Amino acid sequence: MSYDITNIRRAIRDIPNFPKPGIVFKDITPLLCDGALFARTIDILADRYREQKIDTVLGIESRGFIVGAALAYKLGAGFCVVRKPGKLPYETHSASYDLEYGTDTLEIHVDALPVNARVVIADDLIATGGTAAATAQLVSKLGAHVIECAFVIELAFLKGRDKLKPHGVFSILQYDSE
Repeated sequence: MSYDITNIRRAIRDIPNFPKPGIVFKDITPLLCDGALFARTIDILADRYREQKIDTVLGIESRGFIVGAALAYKLGAGFCVVRKPGKLPYETHSASYDLEYGTDTLEIHVDALPVNARVVIADDLIATGGTAAATAQLVSKLGAHVIECAFVIELAFLKGRDKLKPHGVFSILQYDSE
């Protein structure tokens, strides 16, 4: 199915030098504030997964909560979260991943996903792919299966999808350069 994504692209605001010098942040808040564009964005994602019998959408902290919860609702699927350490109240599994300078960690509740659940990982943006790859590791630890990783934005020039090859990546918007 083909969609006109021109207005979705126009709604993404570039913020230079945020959160640090040299970074161009892709701000989705104008997209979220436009009800029709936000609905179209979620509809595009939902159309992709509607026939795939998705059990759970897994949202990555924090903008992935917004995208993932709306997608789960549209699919009639459950919604679970992956968070930074210390944010979840129950027993967790964790996975660490490399950053430009150091490492970071994500956690998921040990009972978040049933064994063999069909999962879509959702976030607003994929850059280097480390966060999504760590999330996929957590899904595997729980015995569930990543069907695909879904993003509104892909910074293709950072080659993040390479870290997710076994799972597949779908993105609505791709940027080939900063």
